[in-house]
Amino acid sequence: MKRAHLVMPIILGLVLTAPIEAQSVRSLVNKGNDLYKEGKYTDAEVNYRKALEKDQALLPGKFNLGNALHKEGKLDDAVKQYETTLQPGTPAATRAKAHYNIGNTHLRQQKYQEAIHSYVESLKLSPDDYDAKYNLSYALQMLRQQQQNKDQNKKDQKKKDQQQQQQQQQKKQDQQQEPQQQQRQQEKRISKADARRILDVLKNNEREVQKKLRARPAARPRTEKDW
Repeated sequence: MKRAHLVMPIILGLVLTAPIEAQSVRSLVNKGNDLYKEGKYTDAEVNYRKALEKDQALLPGKFNLGNALHKEGKLDDAVKQYETTLQPGTPAATRAKAHYNIGNTHLRQQKYQEAIHSYVESLKLSPDDYDAKYNLSYALQMLRQQQQNKDQNKKDQKKKDQQQQQQQQQKKQDQQQEPQQQQRQQEKRISKADARRILDVLKNNEREVQKKLRARPAARPRTEKDW
């Protein structure tokens, strides 16, 4: 599987003319850029924010702050920060880069539909951007895979629901059959009890018959018949 080109740091330079205030803002941005390159993203964020406190319209500060937030994993904040650079007065090349980084941020969030939209917007402003084309292709691939996974999960859940329904129906049938089985077993027990009583009656009758026979006088055997 192809891997997307993730956020490529776009550290914007700074050109200012006001001597004192500009020097302070420039120092903060440059310090932030140095810290960013060293991987100290939280410290870089602090410097960019201080620079923006002095100049809220400072484009390099706004853009580079988005980069720092992205690196820190503050992805929603990074998107919002990049979006502040998408003003009509912002150069097209910078807006293209902002859309590109927004796309990468959405890609990291697995929001593939949003990432695709951002890459398309970037390519409208910079049609020859290879990285944007590559990441757009990657996002489309991941979106298809995500949809396939959702479809498979739906099928698996449907199968699971059917199995649970079948188990519930079987349990209900078993509960309905249980009284019938108990009744049949009771009938069998009654039949056995009746058989014992009948046997006892027969035995008693036999004893009575034997008793009566013993009570009669013994009969003499007959000899020849008389005329």
